Amino acid sequence: MSGAPVRTQGPGRGGTIKDRSVPGRRAFSFGPLDVPVASVPAEHARATVPGLPEVAEIDVIRHYTRLSQMNYGVDTGAYPLGSCTMKYNPKVAEEVAAFAGFRRAHPLQPDQTMQGALEMLWRLERALCEITGMARATLQPPAGACGEMTGLLIMRAYHAERGSDRAKVLIPDSAHGTNPASVHLGGFGAVPVPSDPRGMVDVDALAKLMGDDVAGLMLTNPNTLGLFEENIVEIAGLVHDAGGLVYYDGANLNAILGRCRPGDMGFDIVHINTHKTFATPHGGGGPGAGPVGVVEELAPYLPTPTVERDGGSGPFFLEHDRPRSIGRLHGFHGNFAVLVRAYAYVFLHGADGLKEVSELSALNTNYLASAIAPDFPLAHPEVRPMHEFVATAKPLKDETGVRAMDVAKRVIDLGFHPSTVYFPLVVEEAMMVEPTETETRETLDAFAGALRRAAAEARATPQLLHDAPVTTPVRRLDEARAARHLKLRWD
Repeated sequence: MSGAPVRTQGPGRGGTIKDRSVPGRRAFSFGPLDVPVASVPAEHARATVPGLPEVAEIDVIRHYTRLSQMNYGVDTGAYPLGSCTMKYNPKVAEEVAAFAGFRRAHPLQPDQTMQGALEMLWRLERALCEITGMARATLQPPAGACGEMTGLLIMRAYHAERGSDRAKVLIPDSAHGTNPASVHLGGFGAVPVPSDPRGMVDVDALAKLMGDDVAGLMLTNPNTLGLFEENIVEIAGLVHDAGGLVYYDGANLNAILGRCRPGDMGFDIVHINTHKTFATPHGGGGPGAGPVGVVEELAPYLPTPTVERDGGSGPFFLEHDRPRSIGRLHGFHGNFAVLVRAYAYVFLHGADGLKEVSELSALNTNYLASAIAPDFPLAHPEVRPMHEFVATAKPLKDETGVRAMDVAKRVIDLGFHPSTVYFPLVVEEAMMVEPTETETRETLDAFAGALRRAAAEARATPQLLHDAPVTTPVRRLDEARAARHLKLRWD
């Protein structure tokens, strides 16, 4: 049993690049000045010399290479983070994105030189609409959260054109935290919908919340507990009967690829996290993509410009004449290189391959849930989970005092990235696990073994888990303090 190795900096290798600084040491040399000397205006000149590290090139290379080797990444080990869908990014998609015609494209090139790129965007839009059951889509939003914002602005524009000032959007109590944040940014008030004892939306409670002030419902299916909302058709009908729209948070689209479509369930708006479903790069604050699809009635509100095709066979062009549009969400057509990766993933898999993705995702999830159930039972064992599951460490806590956070920290010592903990908030001592379809049975067995070993250690020597992690360069952090008192620069 082993995960990715935890690397330390070694003796005498801790600290920052400044700790390697030696006065007068340089990693560069300049040749003779071949341009006129220009003085810096006094108002722009520094009063003091910047405190930059003085190091040799080899110091820089070894320091940052060593830091990179300490990182845990999806290419070195599994990320069982529930809700995040941290699956392996296939390298073939990286190769496609690096093709010269894509890599060297400039958004201000003449249209006639960009026909291949525009065709790729058009084909991706049509594929995403087919996958989700939508009529049209925009590729502009640069991330899933921006996709949520886009969908809510479309919802607001739809109601505003009908003279309605609906002010509420309903959200399940197990929803992702981005949902209420996006609702407020979109100008609505967020109203929670309680779950029933089986972890589903409480349909009776939802019905009581309906009224002419409800703009819509945000929902993901399967829900955040990894459970398929069996009453989704009834739920969508309740919202539509009240004049609202039903919004699909695409965080869990990975679970239903090729099996069913949000549009067929009654959803009107869908956002897609390409990093979750189509294996584009995830995290780090870099470029992302959050395409948004809509039913035909909402197409006029999509951001502009969008990609159209003239008669199905002529050249591609940009459609700007859309007076009901919510406007532009991002420059040009969004983060193009990310969309190229998503296109490669979709078309290299094909319809059969995408269906297999969801099937293997559910298989891996149920296999892993069964393997750890003796120590960490499902929060809702009466319903079979799909692409992810929420287990609970409450029985272990009641028996030993060891909490889900302690288990997560101990798993790091055992070579694995831990699962999500304490989310969703509706489950006490929640452990949210999503193995994805990309992990092998051997990896699942090893991760299950690490969790069960941690449980055994909790019963024998609980202090071991309270002290974890002990193998990492930095021991357990005060995460609450770090979040509340941000320190973003080194003194």
